[in-house]
Amino acid sequence: MKRSLIIAVLTSVLGFTASALFSACASKPAPVAAPVARVLPANLEEAISSETYRTPTNMARDQFRHPYETLNFFGIKPEMTIVEITPGSGWYMEILAPYLAAKGHYIAATTPPSPENKMATEMYTKIDDWLKARPEVSAKSKITPLAPPEKIEIAPEGTADMVVTFRNVHNWMASDSQKAYFAAFFRALKLGGTLGVVEHRADAKGKSDPKAKSGYVLEKDVIKLAESVGFKLVATSEINANAKDTKDYPEGVWTLPPTLRLKDKDQARYVAIGESDRMTLKFTKPDKAAKNGKKKKSKT
Repeated sequence: MKRSLIIAVLTSVLGFTASALFSACASKPAPVAAPVARVLPANLEEAISSETYRTPTNMARDQFRHPYETLNFFGIKPEMTIVEITPGSGWYMEILAPYLAAKGHYIAATTPPSPENKMATEMYTKIDDWLKARPEVSAKSKITPLAPPEKIEIAPEGTADMVVTFRNVHNWMASDSQKAYFAAFFRALKLGGTLGVVEHRADAKGKSDPKAKSGYVLEKDVIKLAESVGFKLVATSEINANAKDTKDYPEGVWTLPPTLRLKDKDQARYVAIGESDRMTLKFTKPDKAAKNGKKKKSKT
């Protein structure tokens, strides 16, 4: 066989083989990435220390927000249905949603998205995306719209074991909607259910500010507000107190961390103070029998 013919044959064979291999590889589907395997926390301590569900920046604030002590004070249990009001960027959601995913339910009640409210839309989307990316959590979680006076059903009436709100009351006072919010909490809770409130605390000797322009609210005003819709104060706690907070800053509570609205101006001073002094209040939705001064009859 001539040399040129041998080369032609080899070229043809090699070309066919390469083509076949290329076709086989091209027709083979790309490997599917394995889903992220996450283990739900076994208890509250694990939920708070979980690097799987919590972001480092949020964990760094535990020293100011005391999540373990706060949630235990409210009486949290893993089988509860808990509604968090306006979760914001999801600081407490990262703890509550995974903790409740095995036996309970987590509900994020927040302002619904709308073209007119960019911030609300961004917050809603962030919460929604976080839950969707974690199907083992989202299976026992949901978002409900909350925008009084039109949207006030954060959960079916009388179904929630606990409602919690963190540093939100001053915002509702600014829009004069605080009573509508607290009434919505009362409707959602079961008889004997718990409302947990954490809020920036104004100087007890100061005057009431109906609009809470500084972000600080008198503790007695929050108690009065909750009681006006039917709640009963069960206990108060100094878990989130900060004696270094003088509450007299040019930009109100937002002068302090984490906002630091004045940026570099006197920043070292405000960082040294830390986050705001906060009230921590536990209310209950009274049982009808207890409210009427009657004892429940035990079944025998």
